[in-house]
Amino acid sequence: MDKQSIFLKAKGKVKNCRICNDCNGVACRGEIPGLGGKDSGDSFIRNRTMIKKIKLNMDVLTMSSPISTECHIFNEKFSIPVFVAPIASVAQNYGCELSDYEYNKMVIEACKEFGVMSFTGDGIDIEKHFNGPLKAIDENDGHGIVTMKPWVNEGIDARAKLLKDKKFKMLAMDVDSAGLPLLSGNDILVETKDLAGLRYVKNKTNQKLIIKGVMSVPAALDALEAKADAIVVSNHGGRVLDDTLAPIEVLSNISSVVKGKMTILVDGGIRNGNDIFKCLALGADGVLIGRPCALATIGDGKQGLYDLLSEYKKELIQAMKMTGCHKITDISRSCITITK
Repeated sequence: MDKQSIFLKAKGKVKNCRICNDCNGVACRGEIPGLGGKDSGDSFIRNRTMIKKIKLNMDVLTMSSPISTECHIFNEKFSIPVFVAPIASVAQNYGCELSDYEYNKMVIEACKEFGVMSFTGDGIDIEKHFNGPLKAIDENDGHGIVTMKPWVNEGIDARAKLLKDKKFKMLAMDVDSAGLPLLSGNDILVETKDLAGLRYVKNKTNQKLIIKGVMSVPAALDALEAKADAIVVSNHGGRVLDDTLAPIEVLSNISSVVKGKMTILVDGGIRNGNDIFKCLALGADGVLIGRPCALATIGDGKQGLYDLLSEYKKELIQAMKMTGCHKITDISRSCITITK
């Protein structure tokens, strides 16, 4: 089944998405709640625009041998280097009739069967938006990454209590959501995090930690100093600040400094196997994909997401075949050209 057919199954089930042929943020600019980028929508649009400026260097004068997309991330074997991005308040943002628990349950089950992993979300209602998704991970033998917003310590402490005796792979802090409009006006506030704030989270939870929302070399070095195990280069899908650079634009510089010292993931405008290839070529170990995965899941449950992941795998294999790469570690900067 082609991807557009997968997405069209969400028609009638989502009210806040037009299901465009290219999910590029143009039609939904400024729509929050909803799926658009903040204010003018430029940041979301730029995420997609800049990744399309990167071209693959075709090279088929290589030996013919099997192509494998398998890789190891966080000491886990993945069938493709893809994570489903954290999404919270699914009913509000997508205009659908799924609770966060129901949505994450389907996502986690599909990921587990396919051989990848998902991040769960977090939000204002600790029971619906944090504990519900956490329960879905726990029920699936801990196959997932719990995400926590950058709450003030009171909010972190409350969530740390819920993590006790629960099974999950790792903890992520979504620091880029410090400016998310949907979190404003809450009794428990979110805040930007300095080095001390990151260390507080690490010490409080005593878990392997991923810092999501790193967009500069100094921020990556701070995450490293805080003993984070991984970073996600991300501008929160363009939903927290207008006029930002795209993650793909800063990925190479960040990778040149911390590659090999921590795991590097990236998100923002990734829509197909070619895009996954481009991110790996610029130094990422894996990618996060959000909106398309959500549409596939809302449209046809875990089967819809499984089908979408299968399409990504086919596309990545084709990109590797036509660029002379036979395994994930063959993908390098020499495989792409960045155009103006």
